[in-house]
Amino acid sequence: MLLFVSLALPTPYRGSTKGQSPAINEDWIYQISQQDSAAFSLFYEQTKSAVYAFALSMLKNQEDALDVMQETYLKIRAAAHLYQPMGKPMAWVYTITRNLCLMHLRSHSRYQELPEEPELAPDALHFVADPDDRLVLTAVLNVLSLQERSIVLLHAVSGMKHQEIASLLSIGLSTELSKYHRALKKLKKALREGGYPHE
Repeated sequence: MLLFVSLALPTPYRGSTKGQSPAINEDWIYQISQQDSAAFSLFYEQTKSAVYAFALSMLKNQEDALDVMQETYLKIRAAAHLYQPMGKPMAWVYTITRNLCLMHLRSHSRYQELPEEPELAPDALHFVADPDDRLVLTAVLNVLSLQERSIVLLHAVSGMKHQEIASLLSIGLSTELSKYHRALKKLKKALREGGYPHE
């Protein structure tokens, strides 16, 4: 579940459980570093939908997003021993996912000229089970620019602070805040106009 209540979307799109990042126990990351397969399974189940959604938001291609999601979990397994507890494990996960997405985009741009904003496949959101999350994510993917998508999802899903996001994206805090608020206005307008009905 992507948990978008923090976006202050119109009431019909809110749910009683929204507004929190996926429930992650930081101890799981330490256990993963000790080759604990049960901890890895728990971690994967709690985070897979959000990781897929974030990768899809950057790549707008289902197969590429699934590939990056798989690479993300391989990287988590390999780098778990480097994780420094900071109370925000999802911020760490999203940093890994974003870096892999950027590597993927750079790699593909060497061999072919990709459209700036490829079309979203109709079944690309099958991995996101919650219908409200699919509705909002569809709007995110179709209405926002790549940078706006990154800012909104990093803040709403991982709980990263705006200063942290600005640093990660190498932009000024005032620019990040401006883009965030502009993105929210775009989303609210799109959802109010009913352009993204439930499936």
